[in-house]
Amino acid sequence: MTDQIDAPEPPVDEVLLNMTSEGVAVVTLNRPRVHNAFNAELIQKLSDIFDDLEDQDGVRVVIIEGAGKSFSAGGDLAAMKEAANQTESEVRDESGDFALMLMRLRALPQPTVALVHGMALAGGMGLVAACDMAICTADAQFGLSEVRIGLIPAIISPYVVEAIGPRAARRYALTGDRFGAEEALRLGLVQEVVPDENALAAASERLVSSLLAGAPKALAATKELLDLVTWMPIDEDLNEETVAMIAERRVSDEAKEGFAAFLGKRKPSWTTGE
Repeated sequence: MTDQIDAPEPPVDEVLLNMTSEGVAVVTLNRPRVHNAFNAELIQKLSDIFDDLEDQDGVRVVIIEGAGKSFSAGGDLAAMKEAANQTESEVRDESGDFALMLMRLRALPQPTVALVHGMALAGGMGLVAACDMAICTADAQFGLSEVRIGLIPAIISPYVVEAIGPRAARRYALTGDRFGAEEALRLGLVQEVVPDENALAAASERLVSSLLAGAPKALAATKELLDLVTWMPIDEDLNEETVAMIAERRVSDEAKEGFAAFLGKRKPSWTTGE
């Protein structure tokens, strides 16, 4: 979290959205002067973008990154100062917007990738955890610092626990200690550590190429499948669910195209733009 810049920011777009010709949506947090700390405008803009991207068939992958020196330093303490006298009801409404934004990100049918450099603290770490996968630079710093200012990581906790497990979540949520890239890799919060931002861009391109090789609807169905099997016991009900899911997928147009491409020793249509 940061409050080191008290001067008002000039008018800028809080979030930038760029779309590549391949259907990769690049979402950039754009408050670099405050290390992309979350304020109401940034949260609402992200929420609206995720809501819009969910229904766009041409979007294949969603990338989230931060402008400037950091991914996101978490909550904007300058905004918190202004809201110091809010009622509990008002805090509920404001916190609900952040919760909805993370839910929309987590529910996207497209694969989501966080590209992390600099700080990813508190809500910033929650944003990373809500993505399907993440890559970070060697100098990245993570942390759940809420308890050190009398708060709790309530809204981000489901995503953090899912990403790093309950034991590690207890360790870092209770101490508020920061940790680096190698620890984030060990915990599973990120899947790759690279030397610098140039290497981060190159690693992102490799990962996006792998994701674009998958069939779009199959990728979305795989996300649904993994959500299902993560929380259900292995029993007859789960067997029925997974059998039904593969049966539906096996007769889909994508699967038929995939089989035809494999047997015909050609690339499937989703990799050629046909």
